[in-house]
Amino acid sequence: MKRAAAAICVAAWCWAGAAHCQPRAPIPVLIVDGVNNHDWKRLTLALREILTSSGLFRVDVSTSPARDAPASEWAKWRPEFRRYRAVISNFNGGHNVDALHWPPEVELAFERFVGTGGGFVAVHAANNSFPAWDAYNAMIGLGWRERTFGPSLIVIDGKVVTVPAGEGLNPGHGPPHDFEITVLNQNHPITRGMPDRWLHPREQLSHGQRGPALNLTVLTYAYSRDSRQNEVIDWVTTFGRGRVYVTMLGHTWPNQPAVNLESVGFQTMLIRGAEWAATDRVTYPIPADFPSANKISRRPLKLDSAEQASK
Repeated sequence: MKRAAAAICVAAWCWAGAAHCQPRAPIPVLIVDGVNNHDWKRLTLALREILTSSGLFRVDVSTSPARDAPASEWAKWRPEFRRYRAVISNFNGGHNVDALHWPPEVELAFERFVGTGGGFVAVHAANNSFPAWDAYNAMIGLGWRERTFGPSLIVIDGKVVTVPAGEGLNPGHGPPHDFEITVLNQNHPITRGMPDRWLHPREQLSHGQRGPALNLTVLTYAYSRDSRQNEVIDWVTTFGRGRVYVTMLGHTWPNQPAVNLESVGFQTMLIRGAEWAATDRVTYPIPADFPSANKISRRPLKLDSAEQASK
């Protein structure tokens, strides 16, 4: 009986100062999708499955109208950000100055949500979006922008180095491949307790991200065989009172395998990053099957094809 009670207590949320453990209500989070040059339907299903499988989250989805939808459809799309603790973006309206934007009312509501303490998680191509939206650029810190847009960050000898605007590379990536991810910051709640290095399967490794690059804490990086330098992969920042977690991982291309989404490393970073953005703390443990420097670790997902995702 004592062992059973202890197990229940470990699995519960123990409120500070409480005499006993109390069940923790799921953290409400919202995935926003609907436009993306990637296979956003499959990625949304994967994100939802990963987050709900942790037992920490209640996940809703708000899908925008299509890029070419009439204005009347966009006028009806009003995600209720205030109902959630964090918003996860799987939306990519494009990286050019004439890129698709959310309606002004939605953008203003999102700024207020994050600025007043809401969490924000930008996954992979979400950092392409909204180059003309100053607040969004401040939220993500770095995005898929031309090299004249702003500075870039790389890692040299374990130190974050700024590449000035106009210097270095434009954004890009080579073909998907396995690569090693290095944890730069072991003290942040998201990465605390992770091994220094771990292998990630078959993912494109982006380089040359640009932006304001202010007040960023780089969590991880990886050496790019294309840029021949250490590119930042995961980072966090703040916007007003809100917390923001950005990951370059999560590439999902139509009609191609997405074993990268099965990576226990990616799944753990996503869960812990979303929990931190939503609550300013991390309770989800580093799993026993977390990858190492010489071993990839995967957990298959239930939905693994664009055809399944559309059902």
